[in-house]
Amino acid sequence: MSKYIPGNQKHLTLKDRVFIENSLNQNHTFKDIAKYLCKDPTTISKEVKARRSSDWYHKGTFYNAKNFCIHRFSCRKVNVCKKILVCGVKCASCPTCNQTCRDFVKERCSRLDKAPYVCNGCDKKISHCTIAHKYTYNARFADRKYHELLTNSRNGICMTKHELHQKDMIVSPLIEQGQSPYQISINHPELDMSVRTIYTYIDKGLFSARNVDLKRKPKFKPRKCHRMQITDRSVFVNRTYLDFQALDLEYFAEMDTVHSSRESKKTLLTFYLTREKLFLAFLMNRCTKGAVRLVFDHLEKRLGTYEFVSLFEYLLTDRGCEFGDPVGLETGISEIQRCNLYFCDPMRSGQKGGVENVHTMLRMVLPKGTSFEFLTQWDVNLIVNHINSTPRESLGGETPYNLALESFGEDTLKALQLRRIVPDEVNLTPKLIRYNR
Repeated sequence: MSKYIPGNQKHLTLKDRVFIENSLNQNHTFKDIAKYLCKDPTTISKEVKARRSSDWYHKGTFYNAKNFCIHRFSCRKVNVCKKILVCGVKCASCPTCNQTCRDFVKERCSRLDKAPYVCNGCDKKISHCTIAHKYTYNARFADRKYHELLTNSRNGICMTKHELHQKDMIVSPLIEQGQSPYQISINHPELDMSVRTIYTYIDKGLFSARNVDLKRKPKFKPRKCHRMQITDRSVFVNRTYLDFQALDLEYFAEMDTVHSSRESKKTLLTFYLTREKLFLAFLMNRCTKGAVRLVFDHLEKRLGTYEFVSLFEYLLTDRGCEFGDPVGLETGISEIQRCNLYFCDPMRSGQKGGVENVHTMLRMVLPKGTSFEFLTQWDVNLIVNHINSTPRESLGGETPYNLALESFGEDTLKALQLRRIVPDEVNLTPKLIRYNR
C-alpha cells in the first residue's frame, strides 16, 4: 500500500469485498474503489485478479458450442486432422478443431485481459456473449477463498521432505534406545530443533518414532482443552486484572457461572458482593452471551438503573465465552452505562476467590454432576436464601442478609427475591429442594 494513502494497513474484510463487487457492477474504476476503502489501486487489482471465480459458458458456432476460435464463423477448412479419408464436414463444427488446427486463435475479451479483469458491469448479456471462459467477482466466494488460503498457508511444517528424513534418521533410533527428546536436543545441536518441536513432530507422526516409544508420555492423561474462553482478545483492552487493581476499590462484585451436568444445558449465573458477602444466583437456559445479557436487563428492570449501578458498578469475572460481549453487558436498557466489567488473568480463579468460595456452599446442595434440567428459579432462590442466612465468621457472626438489609433496604432485597431464613431452619444438604418445596 502506498505511504501517501491513509489507511489502517489491515486485510480486506467481507464488507470491503461486498463494496468492491457492487462498485464493479456499476463500472467504477479501481482508483475510485481504492479511494473509498483507503487502499492502493494495486491492492484492489490484485484482489480482483487473485480471487475472481471462473466459469464456462459454452457459446460458439451454431454447429459446435465448444469452438473458441476467432475464425470459426468464416473458416471453410475441411479434414484438417486427416483422420478420415473422405470428410465433408467443416472443421469449425468438429469438436477437435481447436486442438488440431494450426491457425487456431483463441477468442479473448479486453475486459478480462486488463482492468477490471472480470465480467461484472459488462453491457452484454451473459447468454449473448460469445466468450466461453468468463470471470466474475463474487464477494462471499472471494472472502471464503481468502480464509482458506489464510488457513492453508499456516498448515504443515517449514521443512522439506529431505530435511525431515535426515532429522528422522537421528531422532527415531535414539528414541528407540530410550533417550529423551531433551537428551537428543542437547547432544545433537545440528538438529536445530527445540524439545517442544521434537515432541510435536512425534505426536503428529512425522517421525518414525511414536508416542508409545517414549518412556513417560504414554502414562500421562491428555490435557484438558479450554475451548470455552473468549477468543476475541480486543475485549480485554483496558479491562484486565491490572487495570482493575489500579482502581484500588474497597467494594465490588464478582461474577461467575456454575454449570450443570452434561445432560442439561441450564447454567447458574452467580454474583458475590464482597462487602456484604451477599450471594445471588439466576438460572439461565443456555450459557451464552445473550442469556447473560437477559439476566442483566431483567435485574435492571426490577431494581432500576440507579440501584443496579449501586450494586454492580464494578464487576470482576473470568474469561468465559459467555462474558465475551462486555460492551453489551455494560450498556443498559436506556443506553446508559450501568456497570464496568473487568476480567481475571487466565487460569487465575483465585483472583475472584469470594465467589469461588461461596460456590463450595452451593455445591453442598447441588453437587457436581447434578442436572439443572428440572431446577426452577424458585428452587435457586431457596438455596440462595439459605446460604445468605448462614452466619459468617468474617462478618463477626452476622449473616450476609442482615448486612445487605442495612446497606440496601428491604425494597431492594425484595426486588432480588431474597428473604431471611430462621437460623434453626437453615439447611445446606442435597435434600433441601426435595423436602422444602
